[in-house]
Amino acid sequence: MFSLARCRLLILSVLALCSCAQARKIESVRSGVYVPGLALAEDVRPPEVPVETLVSDTMMIKDADGRDLIIMKAVRDENGDMVASDVILPSVVVASFRNVAERLGKVDLRFDLNVPSDLTDSHWQLRLFPMMHIMGDEVPLDPVFITGSQYRAAQLRGYERYARFIDGIVTDTTLFIRKNELELFLKRNLPDLYAFREDSSRVSDEQWKSAFGVTGSEAVEHYTDHYRKRLNARKAGRKDKMFRKYVKAPIRTEALRLDTVVVAESGDISYSYVQTIETRPKLRKVEIELLGGVFEEDREICKLPSPGNLTFYISSLSSFAEEREKFLTQVVSRRVEANTSCYIEFGAGKADIREDLGMNASEMGRIKGNIRDILEDDKYDLDSVVITAFASPEGSAAANERLALRRAGAASDFFSGYTHFLIDSLCMAGDIPRVDFISHGGGENWGMFERLVDSDTLIAPSDLEILRQKMEIRDQDGREASFRRMEIYPYLRKNVYPRLRTVRFDFHLHRKGMVKDTIHTTIPDTVYRQGVQALKDRDYERALALLLPYRDYNTAVAFLSLGRNHNAMEILEKLETTPQTDYMKAVIYSRFGDGRSAVQHYMDACAADHSFVFRGSLDPEIATLIKHYNLNLYNQ
Repeated sequence: MFSLARCRLLILSVLALCSCAQARKIESVRSGVYVPGLALAEDVRPPEVPVETLVSDTMMIKDADGRDLIIMKAVRDENGDMVASDVILPSVVVASFRNVAERLGKVDLRFDLNVPSDLTDSHWQLRLFPMMHIMGDEVPLDPVFITGSQYRAAQLRGYERYARFIDGIVTDTTLFIRKNELELFLKRNLPDLYAFREDSSRVSDEQWKSAFGVTGSEAVEHYTDHYRKRLNARKAGRKDKMFRKYVKAPIRTEALRLDTVVVAESGDISYSYVQTIETRPKLRKVEIELLGGVFEEDREICKLPSPGNLTFYISSLSSFAEEREKFLTQVVSRRVEANTSCYIEFGAGKADIREDLGMNASEMGRIKGNIRDILEDDKYDLDSVVITAFASPEGSAAANERLALRRAGAASDFFSGYTHFLIDSLCMAGDIPRVDFISHGGGENWGMFERLVDSDTLIAPSDLEILRQKMEIRDQDGREASFRRMEIYPYLRKNVYPRLRTVRFDFHLHRKGMVKDTIHTTIPDTVYRQGVQALKDRDYERALALLLPYRDYNTAVAFLSLGRNHNAMEILEKLETTPQTDYMKAVIYSRFGDGRSAVQHYMDACAADHSFVFRGSLDPEIATLIKHYNLNLYNQ
């Protein structure tokens, strides 16, 4: 028999050996001997490709010369002949990059997380954190935990200890009442109150106190064990602290892709990870990085070496978008008109121009600037300026008509002199003819009056309705006279009428060097150009909205990228046959489940343009057919 000392020595020796073995294992992890793996899983056919209706053992199509060609699941034998064969595809490939197809605005990233058995330990938890790098952003994906059996057992023991602690917290506060003492007190001193113990009816504190001089609450408070109650409250307040003490490493369930328990220490672990992402405009590439660490209880004992990144190159049907221009026919007129208005203040009944009155200086300076810009423009020559002046409605309409004409004449004289002075000072006399100024009187400015009062928020709705009714009066003098009888008339005279004294300038120009009155020219269609760019940027909804009126090849590509196959086919059927249209029809027929038509159009596209032999492996609809029939052997 062993002595107690020898037993202890044996146990310590075993623990020391385990500790040394674990230390060597940790060092192997740190040095990169044991590394978790990232591998590309075999592509999975997208759900929109109904393979059971696509594939059969053999099918007959037409070759480029119109002859019958039998397609079968085949390989070339040593003599170069095609022989039927079943090809077993591998489930994992070694490459660190892959082309994946974007469909309907989504991309499925499929990869395997591989953990060799040498990297696992019953006392460890491996925490693997995939990180996605996409267009400059780092996006953490759901982590994967590989938990050793002893590690999980320790977690569960911690939860059990915490559960026992929680069970020791009293939730029923009546348990702190010394009920026997309370009942004895009532029986001896308050027998009438004691009689209520069998009464199920509710008795308020006020009723008890009025009858016995003491409330039920006071009696209960007196016979409550406050010491035990305080101890219980203190214990309840330590719940969070005790949870952290007992549960060193909580079992996570939120935002966790997988938490598997490793019972045995033999056998590799492989987890197939699928991450679906929304496509983004200009998205071309996504990288997956794997970070992680080895944990004992709540501490990280070492970091896991990175196995290297996986790269997914995003292929899209939008790459078929054609850089083509559309043009619009534009009718260019020799003569061009431009107009503007300014507010020139005049004295009451006056028509002379005064730059020192009100805001005249800035308004007239703006018109001078417009005239100078037109004279210096290298595309247009100024022929004439028509100046129309308006008056406010106070006074008679006939007088205002004459006043408006005089004001137009005064403005015409003023700006005519400035214009011809400017032409002479800029030495333009030999380049452009003299500019004619024509004066018109616009009379009372009732059109602007109506617009101003409609937009004036200070005029009450009732007054506005009356003004609208009075605007129906055809006689202008009678109309203005009716305004004078309204309480709002002073407001109109002060705030509205001055704004009606406007001077309108209509500039008549012609294009330099142009002889004909009109010419027809073409200009690029910028809307179509934006639609093609949106398609290339994979902004499909916007692309379709811009390209839909054209219903051409690029419109079909937009429809196909959004999964609207029937709409795309309707357009393609009306277009001239090209390798591109054949290939897109092959994709559509594949989605329809018409395998023979899909293969026929794919083979036609490859016969006309050999680049589609390589393109086919990027699109899952075509890749399914290529792999099943080994089609590329026929395209050699």
